[in-house]
Amino acid sequence: MGFFMGLILGIAVGLTLIVGFVRCENVRSKRRSALATTIATFARMTVEDSRKILAPEYYPSWVVFSQRQKLTWLNLHLTKIWPYVNEAASELIKASVEPVLEQYRPIILSSLKFSKFTLGTVAPQFTGVSIIENGEDGITMELEMNWDGNPNMVLDIKTRFGVGLPVQVKNIGFTGVFRLMFKPLVEEFPCFGAVCCSLREKKNLDFTLKVIGGDISTIPGLYDAIEGTIRDAIEDTLMWPARKVIPILPGDYSDLELRPVGILEVKLVQAKELTNKDIIGKSDPYAELYVRPLRDRIKTSKIINNDLNPIWNEHYEFIVEDASTQHLVVKVYDDEGVQTSELIGCAQIRLSELQPGKVKDVWLKLVKDLEVHRDNKYRGQVHLELLYVPIGMSNGYSNPFAPDISMTSLERFLKSGVNGTETIENERGVINKKKEVIVRGVLSVTVISAEELPAVDLLGKADPYVVITLKKSEMRNKTRVVNDSLNPVWNQTFDFVVEDGLHDMLILEVWDHDTFGKDYMGRCILTLTRAILEGEFKECFQLDEAKSGKLNLHLKWLPQPVYRDS
Repeated sequence: MGFFMGLILGIAVGLTLIVGFVRCENVRSKRRSALATTIATFARMTVEDSRKILAPEYYPSWVVFSQRQKLTWLNLHLTKIWPYVNEAASELIKASVEPVLEQYRPIILSSLKFSKFTLGTVAPQFTGVSIIENGEDGITMELEMNWDGNPNMVLDIKTRFGVGLPVQVKNIGFTGVFRLMFKPLVEEFPCFGAVCCSLREKKNLDFTLKVIGGDISTIPGLYDAIEGTIRDAIEDTLMWPARKVIPILPGDYSDLELRPVGILEVKLVQAKELTNKDIIGKSDPYAELYVRPLRDRIKTSKIINNDLNPIWNEHYEFIVEDASTQHLVVKVYDDEGVQTSELIGCAQIRLSELQPGKVKDVWLKLVKDLEVHRDNKYRGQVHLELLYVPIGMSNGYSNPFAPDISMTSLERFLKSGVNGTETIENERGVINKKKEVIVRGVLSVTVISAEELPAVDLLGKADPYVVITLKKSEMRNKTRVVNDSLNPVWNQTFDFVVEDGLHDMLILEVWDHDTFGKDYMGRCILTLTRAILEGEFKECFQLDEAKSGKLNLHLKWLPQPVYRDS
């Protein structure tokens, strides 16, 4: 009896296992079929389909949707015709670069010219191409280019000491984007009037210098001086927006030449929470700003010693040649005295993000490298006020000394342009005497209230008051003390006579009042630009150098311009 019971039980268990296995396999088969269908659907997706499904911020950093096409065919043909291209391009580049080399020639040299210049036998390789249509005006072609060349470039240099040295430029490696612009489009073959050539982007440029039959290190500083001169010459003559215009059909193509299209006014206000690069004490920060990294166009701020929250309040002006592609770059360094300064961080902003004629107030986060964004370490922020004014832009303001001449907002409110002219006759004829407008006025500051101030007393409260200071004139006022409150209300108004509104700053510091001293709670730093432009505004400002806290302010500006000869 037990035998039969065991046999029946075994058969039942076996059948159950077989049915369960079959069902499990059927489920797995359906899942694999569904997964295969999904994969096949993804395989048929285009780049546009994937962008609709998934937002760009969810893609990993290594996913890139390139719109560039491969150029294997072009590289094969370029290799064949390279000897002829080398001969024509070498002469063209030499004629363009040599005058610029002389312009940037180091003071220790009396002469700097090419005695030999050929691009060698190795043709560059184009790894991709993209076409940019400029409406009906022209067509722009951008080609990604790699070149590890073997050029024969020899610089014939002469020092101030009468020593002549032939310096060879070797081991050139270049990676970047080469831009060709075909414009204007015409109805006559080849359907465009001229070609503009330029290097749109310089991702990498390496080369070495060697004295033929000698050692370049025998003259201290010579290697760095020549290397810097070559890089400046390349930046000035070949890097966009600089371009070489080659006429194809007869005509006037002067409008294609490099020319200023506007002025960028920059106020470097301050930086905060900078990374400390010093072991003892704090960093001594200063900033470099530029639109084009040319030696005579880089602006350098003053050095603020031993401060990770420096206040500069300095104003600079930059020439803009192409607002659609150029950037403003800010680099903050730690000054090391006689040693090389150490980079704290850098930032950039596209000029295309600026609305012409409107002041933009921005905080830019500093990063280690502008090209490679792999380092997420916080390095601080830099505060800028920016105003881009295209050449010829008018907004209806009248020059008080020449009523028929229109003035831009830049000319009206910023020092560099708030100028008038006064016609004076003398024995030499009619001359224009320049006047400068000093933006003078009365600033009314109403400290309304504060919110969510940090607790600094033992009982979790504070006795806050605000000290208001004009930085340049050092005028100072303070509110009354509000006891036992982290959300005090003052509603007090203070009037300041401002002698130079374009260069003064308003500093509001919040303190906790104690019987035997005071505790610092945070501060707000404001320029007067917005008050001057808008006349009156009300705003809530976050406290700096504090865990929490906000200040509610109302500012009103009553102008009293003063004119003086300049």
